[in-house]
Amino acid sequence: MSEAAVTTAVDLAALCRAATGNGPQWGHESEDLDVTLLSWSTGGQVEPHVNREVDVLWIGLEGEGVVTIDGAAHPLRPGAALLIPKHSERSVECRSGRLSYLSIHKRRAGLRPTLGRNGPRL
Repeated sequence: MSEAAVTTAVDLAALCRAATGNGPQWGHESEDLDVTLLSWSTGGQVEPHVNREVDVLWIGLEGEGVVTIDGAAHPLRPGAALLIPKHSERSVECRSGRLSYLSIHKRRAGLRPTLGRNGPRL
């Protein structure tokens, strides 16, 4: 490891408890990776969109939601992980309680959120 490498320890449970609103709650960038904690209240969603740049790993932390990838619905709940290939159309909707999950991917240009029906659209 290089001298510039820094270890970051994060209390994900505390971040989930402190989450407010819909959308990004916390994020961290390293030289190679972006990690973002996202949270949605019941009914909150990210409209269908296509990421053409990178594969993305989502890891469920709390609540229950449904992630639709290329028309196929997948449950997202604590402990579940979904690998979403680039060029796939995806959306997510919180179905119960507060849905929180980590989004992890290779570092890239930032997203430009737009407003959706129930909050930011990413």
